[in-house]
Amino acid sequence: MLGILVLAVAALLAPAATALADTPTDVVVEDKAGVLDLSTLRPAIEGTEFYEPTKVAIYTYRGSASDNLNEEVLRFARSEHPEWISQDGQKWADGLYIFALDPEGRHVGTYFGEDRKVSPGQQADIQDATKDLFRQAQWTDGTIAGVRRAAELINRPWYRSGWFVGGSIAAGVVALGGAGTWIAVRRRNRARGRSERERGDRSYANVTMDLEATEVNARTIPPSSEFGSLVLEKYRGFITRYNDVSKLNQQVHSLADKDFSSGKNVTLAAKYADAAAELDTLDDVIADSNTFLNLASGWPRAWDRQLYPLREDLDGLDEMLKEPKRAGESATAAALRSFRDATRDDFQRWAAELESGTTTPDTALRGLRTLREEFTDLLRQHSRTVIDESARNKKEADLMRHDMDEEFSRGGRSRSSILDSVYPASLFYSVGSFHTGFTAGQSSIESARGGSSSTGYGSSGGSFSGSGSSSGF
Repeated sequence: MLGILVLAVAALLAPAATALADTPTDVVVEDKAGVLDLSTLRPAIEGTEFYEPTKVAIYTYRGSASDNLNEEVLRFARSEHPEWISQDGQKWADGLYIFALDPEGRHVGTYFGEDRKVSPGQQADIQDATKDLFRQAQWTDGTIAGVRRAAELINRPWYRSGWFVGGSIAAGVVALGGAGTWIAVRRRNRARGRSERERGDRSYANVTMDLEATEVNARTIPPSSEFGSLVLEKYRGFITRYNDVSKLNQQVHSLADKDFSSGKNVTLAAKYADAAAELDTLDDVIADSNTFLNLASGWPRAWDRQLYPLREDLDGLDEMLKEPKRAGESATAAALRSFRDATRDDFQRWAAELESGTTTPDTALRGLRTLREEFTDLLRQHSRTVIDESARNKKEADLMRHDMDEEFSRGGRSRSSILDSVYPASLFYSVGSFHTGFTAGQSSIESARGGSSSTGYGSSGGSFSGSGSSSGF
């Protein structure tokens, strides 16, 4: 019965494959903001198929958060493209679809001739199709998405509407939904369980292979060293934890692949993988501590691994600061760049002093800790600058500050260096964590703004009542 139903629906929908057959009658691009890649945009738009012949107009400009995009689009059309407006001056011209973008004010708008208009809900649907891309500053791809989604909705035949398709297959979905979901979950659980077991096995094999060397390294770490004593504190109970991981290894390997269909067994495999990975990281830290604190053979490589977290952050600064809304020209950004240049000199100086014996490993690690704390403070100060530039009001500032502070407290750095291993994760902040906090904060702001949609054309619009709206992203 279900097969017959599916075939019947497929037969009804077959004409839709040919319904989307009309490419735009014309494509007009007015990229006043200068954010679109026309070599990518034009072919994509010109190849987009609509249900009926439609002229596509794209307009971008750099406004502000307080602008009314609808009013700006109408103003531009009246002054530069009067053919976009109906002869009576009250509507958008027939056969027309206008897509508008303000990357500075962070608004997107969609406007339709009377014979191409869609419902307010569908207008929101089109705009929403662009917002994830626009939030990543993918202006060209977001614009293409906005045109393609409009093509799917403008003058869509009744048999392609959601209510019809949904109603036609509702019975089938109900019949298959439970079974399909059950099968999908079990399949996903099995795949994840196998993956977690394999991840755990890789770490467990490394720890087991290095177990004897780890014990030797731990015995030769100088306990009189400030950082050596901290690492030895982390090492206490290593063998007990290794034995616990060995038991988890046995439990996980007593399970057949089909047993991972159960969520509790996937959780067990993940616990095994996490515990093994933690030990694998710790034994590397113990090895580096022995090598570096004793300045044994190979210590320069061990020292480079201690520098790596901060060096990686410094190398990623320019990329971070040039991204949209990262306040790259601010005083706090300049302070970060100045710190980077000075710190690179410190790296070279420490290497020379360690080589000559004029400084000790503990002194170098203390200096590195101080620099990483200073870098964390500079990132915190820069986060305040970014919040001030991103938020329109106190509510938005509070939302963004909460998300960025939460990421600060989480830390997010791996535990692969001596400093990261012996100190709380929240002590050092990284560029990667800054990115994560910023993205979360922007998402919170955009969610707060996303609920508002503007349909009016402002005080200059007069009696104009063309179909269209705009919203924030």
